[in-house]
This record gives sequence, C-alpha cells and structure tokens, in this order.
Amino acid sequence: MMRFLGSALFPGGPRAKLSTLIFHRVLAQQDELFPNEADVHRFEQICAWLKRSFQVLPLDQAVDLLRAGRLPARAVCITFDDGYADNHDLAMPILRAYGLPATFFISTGYLDGGRMWNDSVIESFRRTKLTELDLTGLDGGICLGRFALHQTALRRAAIDQVLLGIKYLPPPLRLRLTEVIAERAQVQLPTDLMMTSTQVQAMRAAGMQIGAHTSTHPILAKLDAASARDEILQSKQYLEDLLREPIDLFAYPNGQPGKDYSPETATVVRSLGFKAAVSTAWGAADSRNSDLMQLPRFTPWDRSEWRFMLRMWGNAYRQNVVTV
Repeated sequence: MMRFLGSALFPGGPRAKLSTLIFHRVLAQQDELFPNEADVHRFEQICAWLKRSFQVLPLDQAVDLLRAGRLPARAVCITFDDGYADNHDLAMPILRAYGLPATFFISTGYLDGGRMWNDSVIESFRRTKLTELDLTGLDGGICLGRFALHQTALRRAAIDQVLLGIKYLPPPLRLRLTEVIAERAQVQLPTDLMMTSTQVQAMRAAGMQIGAHTSTHPILAKLDAASARDEILQSKQYLEDLLREPIDLFAYPNGQPGKDYSPETATVVRSLGFKAAVSTAWGAADSRNSDLMQLPRFTPWDRSEWRFMLRMWGNAYRQNVVTV
C-alpha cells in the first residue's frame, strides 16, 4: 500500500522529484540535550520506511538520472555531513542491513582525532560539573553571558545561544573562544568524535559513497574566493589520495544559500570538477529547475510512517528553487 501510494505521490520520469535526506549523527541512545538527533532505533525505523516505500539511490547515480529526466518514481538519496565516528560504527551497519546506499561528506581536517568547533562548545556544556558558567570578558571584548546550568533545558538553551553567538566569527577567533569556553567549564574535551582515515576507507570499501565537505568546515561565504577554493580543494585532494579515486560530490558547510555560501562559492565548486553539490535548503530537485551545484536537502522528523510520507510529499512539492 505504501509503495503504491509513494508511486502516486512521487512519479518518475520528467516530472520526478529527487528528495535528499540529510543526517549528521546516529547515536547509541537518545541524547537528552538533542532529542531530535537520530539514534539507532530512530534511524533503523527511517531506513525501514525508506526501504518499504522509496527507491533509495546512490547520489551520483541519482544526479545522472535527474539530469537525463529519467529518475524512477519515489527517488530518494541519503546523505550524512561532517564525518562523525558513529556514521561508521552505528549508521553504516544499519544501512547495510537494509541494503541502502548513502553518501558521507567528510570535513577532512577533523579526521584522526580532531573535533569540530561546535562540538567543543556542546561537550563543554555537556561535561561541565559547574552549575553556572561565566562567559563574559572573552577574547576580542566578546561577552556571551552567564549561564545557569542546573537543568538540561538550561544547558541546551545556553548551547544554542553560544553557538549562534560565535558561529559567524572569523575562524581563528572562534577556535580560540571554544578553547576558553572549555577552560572555564573545567572539562577535558573528547578526541574520538570524528572518524579515522581508516574508517573512511572502510566505509568506501563497504559500498558507501564519500564526498568532500571542506577541510575545516568554515562559513564559505565569509572567505575570499582563493581561501574558499583552498578549503574545498584540500578536502577533495585529501579524499582522492586516501581513496585513490575521483571525488566529485560536495556539500556546503552549514549550507544555507546566500548566508553560508555565495554565488562565487558555487562557481568555485563547479570549476573544481564536482558533478553535484548539496545545500541545506529544503525542497526537492527536478530536472527543469534545479541547479546541480545547489541541490536541496531536508530531514523529516516525524515518528509515524504516514506522517513521514506526508512530510516527504510536502517537502517535494514546496514552491522554491535553490538559488543564490
């Protein structure tokens, strides 16, 4: 029934829509700070629904079919951003059990013991034993505030405020601030959140696709063209050397058109020989209106199969085209 309904809602051929799902992590159990982040139970449920009702394609194959106007009905791609170790340890076994392909976009500068700046902030607030954290009088005259931390909701609100407060700062200052936050929180930050290079190789050997996601996950719109090109190219070349194959898929860090990347960024991506690039603007791609350098993605969060299906349909027929 669901497959029949899916074919009616998501036709193939010239009128087809390509829905691309974005994930970041798959956790062993629900995270009280981020309850909407997928855990193994939730991700397995989503994979079961996708297997039953959709045609899940490798992203590169889907792009070729989209360009040719020959997408099958119910076409979906699964993608992951950043390169977390749980992608290898927890997500990949579930994907393989259901026979589903996925593409993993890797920020190569954090492999083998690195840590993204946002995770430094999150883990500082998660791990601190303090009931209040003073983040006034920081470098550059920055004042993020004082935060009560005696409840989970307060910790989450503090994380959101701090992430927003430093997200668009120059990367060196942002990095320094994350170090100061950890010091004031009196915590030792983890070094095992991201994959190792060997795990990336293992994922490719298992049939998963690997794409580039810059080296250090900067806001590309804040960089000049040469610096943006270096970030993108470093990631591409690192992965090509590691995997001994061309890397022709790219994901923009953060990924909001006009805010996190610019028209110039998309031009750079195209000039480096990428087949396609994905944003985080909601919607679905079609063969008539979509720019292959700015394919939309989204994540349905519903916890029933019917609502999931309707959310997928609603997203597929949003009246928007990703442009910058």
